[in-house]
Amino acid sequence: MFKKITDSLAENLPAATLAFVTLFLHFATNFSGGYGYFRDEFYYIACTDHLDWGYVDHPPFSIVFLWLNRLFLGDSLFALRFLPAVSSATLVYLTGLIVREFGGGKLAQWIACISVAIAPVLLIVSDFYSMNVFEPLFWMSCAYVLIKIINSENQKLWLVFGILAGLGLQNKHSMLFFGFALVVGLVLTNQRKQLVSKRFWFGGVIAAILFLPNIFWQFTHDWATLEFMRNAQQWKNALMSPMEFFLTQILFQHPFTFPIWLIGVLAFFFHNDLKKYRLFGFTFIVLLVLFIVQRGKPYYLSPIYPVILSAGAVAFEQFVNNKNWRWLSRASVALLIIGGLATLPAFLPLLPIEMYIHYANTLGLPQPKMERHGDTVLPQVFADRFGWKEMTKEVATAYNSLTPEEKSVAAIYTQNYGEAGAIDFFGTAYELPRATSGHNSYWHWGLRGYSGEVLIIIGGNAEDHAQTYESVQQFSIHRNQYAMPYETNVPIFICKKPKVPLKDIWSRVRHYI
Repeated sequence: MFKKITDSLAENLPAATLAFVTLFLHFATNFSGGYGYFRDEFYYIACTDHLDWGYVDHPPFSIVFLWLNRLFLGDSLFALRFLPAVSSATLVYLTGLIVREFGGGKLAQWIACISVAIAPVLLIVSDFYSMNVFEPLFWMSCAYVLIKIINSENQKLWLVFGILAGLGLQNKHSMLFFGFALVVGLVLTNQRKQLVSKRFWFGGVIAAILFLPNIFWQFTHDWATLEFMRNAQQWKNALMSPMEFFLTQILFQHPFTFPIWLIGVLAFFFHNDLKKYRLFGFTFIVLLVLFIVQRGKPYYLSPIYPVILSAGAVAFEQFVNNKNWRWLSRASVALLIIGGLATLPAFLPLLPIEMYIHYANTLGLPQPKMERHGDTVLPQVFADRFGWKEMTKEVATAYNSLTPEEKSVAAIYTQNYGEAGAIDFFGTAYELPRATSGHNSYWHWGLRGYSGEVLIIIGGNAEDHAQTYESVQQFSIHRNQYAMPYETNVPIFICKKPKVPLKDIWSRVRHYI
């Protein structure tokens, strides 16, 4: 057993090396503390206190894993981001395994694994906890198993595929798009023969059974996720032309890797050794069209790239070997490393704020706008890590200005899950009541037993609050120069003497987006 492991590591030394480097990089960033907790991390932590088979904006897999992670490792930044770091490193190693299955050697492994390791979008999603960090791992695990099926004709592996697909569906519903695109790829190529295998359908049944609890949750919660997706498309996601969507792919995967993945797509259709895997070329095209038509965010396509990059790296390696151009192999690896190091601080919180701003202005990297919000001096992935502690402290000051009788009935209402999650996370130090909000799953968790007789409201305006409260006092304004525009200059109100019971208007404050 030990010999098998050592032999495998020797065969996949580039992948193992780069996986270790990736793990070390993220661990080092996590130890440094970065720029603080990210908005969504507060929400995910809050979800672990409400374990369920579904949530408005995601299935339960990532929440269960976070619950276990918190149980054993705690809530520090390093603990919270331990699994994302491991997942990112595993994806790099898995990319190397895919290269081997495609018939690639060590040069192809170096190129494909470096390309995955330096991809800006993967660096970003691997630096905080969310379902997105596991998504490419599930997609590529399924792709790897499918490649093994093609190479070995071992139909029993469809059962493994079904388990991975089912768990992937319980992590993020995008697995449905990936599965659909794969089936289209099978139908359009000679791999359609897989569709007549009984084990192919058994695998599908396994995936459906594993996904069934979340479907039941959706049914009993009025298909909340569908409403969330519709609202996001209509009101949240930035509008992009097909060309803008495509150009953003080049930035998100790193400009230096663009030739590799472009070669990879073409290789599935024209390269003699890779044509039998043509279904992945169709999968990429189908997903690209789907996400453009559905006005999805550009990063939705990112989980497919490791298999595309693997094919491109194999084709490039064969070209270099045929030409005997060793200088090109060394130059390409060096170029990828230099390019990755040059842009690394743009996507990981490695530099102090002012130094980062100077660096970003000097480098001139564009920041694609994926949501319809105002701009800030920092990209959203950094800006959403600022102001939460200060906001909670200001809310605590407002809370402590109340009389003991008022404190006993006071509740806190926020405009979104980031604010609510921060209050729940940092508020324990100030003995604050748990937050309420109409945003996504917080709406399902309700008023937590509070009557709303005294309500501290973060955000909104006095005129709106006066419709439901006779007394509306603006206590303070929360500001942070680095936070997102909608999280700075935010008023904090103390509202008393409700005109109507809060429970009577709760259905009107719901917003899934």
